[in-house]
Amino acid sequence: MTYLDYQATTPLAPEAFEAMVPWLRDHHANPHSPHREGRRAKATVEVARDQVLAALAPGAEGRLFFTSGATEAANWAIAGTFERSGAARPKVVTIATEHSCVLDTVQALAARGAEVVVLPVGADGLVDRDAAVAAIDERTALVAAMLVNNEIGVVQPIAWLGELARSVGAVMVCDAVQGWGRVALPVSVCDLIAVSAHKIYGPKGIGALWVHAGTEPATLLYGGGQEGGLRSGTLSPALCAGFGVSAALLTQDDPSHVETLWDAARAVLSAPDWVLNGDAGARWHGNLNVRMDGLDVARLMSECRDIAFSAGSACASGSGRTSHVLRAIGLSDAQAKNAIRIGFGRYTRQEELVAALQAIDRAARGQ
Repeated sequence: MTYLDYQATTPLAPEAFEAMVPWLRDHHANPHSPHREGRRAKATVEVARDQVLAALAPGAEGRLFFTSGATEAANWAIAGTFERSGAARPKVVTIATEHSCVLDTVQALAARGAEVVVLPVGADGLVDRDAAVAAIDERTALVAAMLVNNEIGVVQPIAWLGELARSVGAVMVCDAVQGWGRVALPVSVCDLIAVSAHKIYGPKGIGALWVHAGTEPATLLYGGGQEGGLRSGTLSPALCAGFGVSAALLTQDDPSHVETLWDAARAVLSAPDWVLNGDAGARWHGNLNVRMDGLDVARLMSECRDIAFSAGSACASGSGRTSHVLRAIGLSDAQAKNAIRIGFGRYTRQEELVAALQAIDRAARGQ
């Protein structure tokens, strides 16, 4: 099996696995217990917290809260900020191509009285800046935007959006799940940042919310208040340890590796037959989303069953709906159904990538 679905999840780093093993096999204390073994577990959690902080927001004034994943982190950031904002700031602004954990959360807030503005994007997948300027004003509680789009890899202008939000006193929420460790993350203009371990070669089931000092969201989960009194639930030392090590390893990645893979991939799935979805320049090169007119993606995936790739985001697979991201950039339902997403990264070898894409290309052409 050739694995080319890095946007859905990345392979677990061996170093992260090894860090987790003792806490899965040998140690079982609750990190919130006061006895010696509990304190030992807590120390492991805090080491991991420092590792994630150092990789995510070095030197920034803020706190890191572990969560069950980025979905919880984004829900908490958005709903908790709206809860604290008060009636003077009823507006919530986001972008049409955001992940469903953001779009569904803001729609849930609409039922509670929020004035939701969903900004359009152009054919390149980038936010309409004029629409953003018109929408983000003194009545805005928060602006939520994704650093790197999970479906088409486009990099949104987070620094510009953050400055715009700050200029009117709004909170800037950034979903950095796909971009952290891959493209520049403008922490200085972000108030809350949601991340996930399993998108950076860590374990599934854990994420984090980084919170700039003074912008803490209201509590959503009640119980023991284990995470700084704001988030309840027993933490897993094993998951924290794996997350911490995977975060620390990000600085060792060689950006040229992905650039080499991108060039090789584009040489196989090339124009004019394969059309790139999203901007050609402002994008993460570990994500290749392309389409071919008339392509039967279901048949293609069946014929290429030894290659793991995607017909859309993993979160929407099996829903029967075409991608809201591809529709937002102006594709018809038919065109959206002709698209595939190829994801690669640290553990992808160039020769296996090329061989897999050549097989996909042949099958797409009916050869």
